[in-house]
Amino acid sequence: MTRKPGQGNVMGRLRLATYNIQKSVGMDLRRRPRRTLKVIEGTGADLVLLQEADKRLPPRPAALPHFVLDEAGWHIVDLGGAGSLGWHGNAVIWRGDALRLVDQGHIPLPGLEPRGAVWARFETALGPLRVVGAHLGLTTRARHEQVHHLARHIASEPDLPTVCAGDFNEWSRQPVLDHIAPQLRFVPPKASFPALRPIGALDRIAVSRGLRVVESGVYRARPAHVASDHLPVWADLEAESG
Repeated sequence: MTRKPGQGNVMGRLRLATYNIQKSVGMDLRRRPRRTLKVIEGTGADLVLLQEADKRLPPRPAALPHFVLDEAGWHIVDLGGAGSLGWHGNAVIWRGDALRLVDQGHIPLPGLEPRGAVWARFETALGPLRVVGAHLGLTTRARHEQVHHLARHIASEPDLPTVCAGDFNEWSRQPVLDHIAPQLRFVPPKASFPALRPIGALDRIAVSRGLRVVESGVYRARPAHVASDHLPVWADLEAESG
């Protein structure tokens, strides 16, 4: 049976996905926001962290227009401005009545490239939940500094179950990021890039204490193979007992 967004909490689970939508431009070089949305909905996720969600040039309008998401019943965390969907291309959307947005904000990231992360706090059937979405740098040094910065930011905030996810641009399958952010448990990496023939596990999900990943995977159903150069990665979350 196909799992629809908003159904996760019926089973005491919440499905989260991360997806670099490449500004809704597919491998066929066509910008098709509704195709992007079809892939997002195909993941069955209740809560989605997006990267490259805005067009490149100022005023950086949304590549996945607000009205397309509104028509389909998706809610948007207000992180941008002037028509943008997110901040530094990072956006957070959710669907269903089982989540209630409480707060949101930005996290500037170190490095020569203009990078940033976003966060949002929700009340869910699993309890309070904070999500952090990021698109990390292209160089190893920048990525590692940015992961360390995110880990310090999370540690400085109130102790809430947290998911950190996004396009981490990390090719290594070794537990490098785990060592940099030991308070986060990274889901075993799965190849999600390039979409047509994935070999790199660039898209990652990590959880803090208080959460358990029950299942995880990469969404491969058509048209995901052509809608972006990345495939979405998802994880089913439960509250950690004890």
